Amino acid sequence: MSYQQFAYLYDELMADAPYSKWLSFIKNAVSAYHPNIIRLLDVGCGTGSMPILLAKEGFEVTGVDLSSDMLMVAKEKAENENVELSLFQQDMRELEGLGAYDCVTILCDSLNYILTEEDIKQTFLSVWNHLEPNGLLLFDVHSLHKINNIFIGSTFGSNNEELSYIWQCYQGEHDNSVEHDLSFFILNKDNYERYDELHIQRTFSVEDYSRWLKECQFEVLSITADFEDQNPNEQSERILFIAKKS
Repeated sequence: MSYQQFAYLYDELMADAPYSKWLSFIKNAVSAYHPNIIRLLDVGCGTGSMPILLAKEGFEVTGVDLSSDMLMVAKEKAENENVELSLFQQDMRELEGLGAYDCVTILCDSLNYILTEEDIKQTFLSVWNHLEPNGLLLFDVHSLHKINNIFIGSTFGSNNEELSYIWQCYQGEHDNSVEHDLSFFILNKDNYERYDELHIQRTFSVEDYSRWLKECQFEVLSITADFEDQNPNEQSERILFIAKKS
């Protein structure tokens, strides 16, 4: 899937994203489970917002994304902020030739773009092959509740002067999946140009993700929800996992 025009709108649309909470999640996990982490691989790095924050915290960061457009934006942002990042265009299911890392992150529900059990397990194995012994895998996913009760059937929108959008969410082909139908209207001189994107996400139960991690030789260390030190419940929206290569 290519993000195409979406890549250049992403940062504006994500202006309220909880980057500081993801950063705290990573730093707390490192402190609790692997204080000596230096090399970090951010999978699904998008336009580089998280890798840049992590690099400023002293990590040696490599970013991977499937979208060349996202990576071009990330490269430009890193240069503007005088941050050194290594960036590669790869599929998270087929990571190769990137070396070994102390920690791998898959944040901002990027794993929800992987739609089948087989491909999720292949992603976990791909990550496993790029982790040092006892290295950490940190990731978050949408909950079943968020996909089925918050997204599906909902419409979101914004009517700003330079950028407006309509975001409609429909039941996807698979169980617990959603199709995000996005239409953007961007002011270009005196006219608005329209761009359309379709994004498909799917999630699975906490038990499914935990079982697949164990099948791929990970030890599950922590499962929390919504950036709080609490167990997931039926109303949780974002599930956060910490696992260790065993």
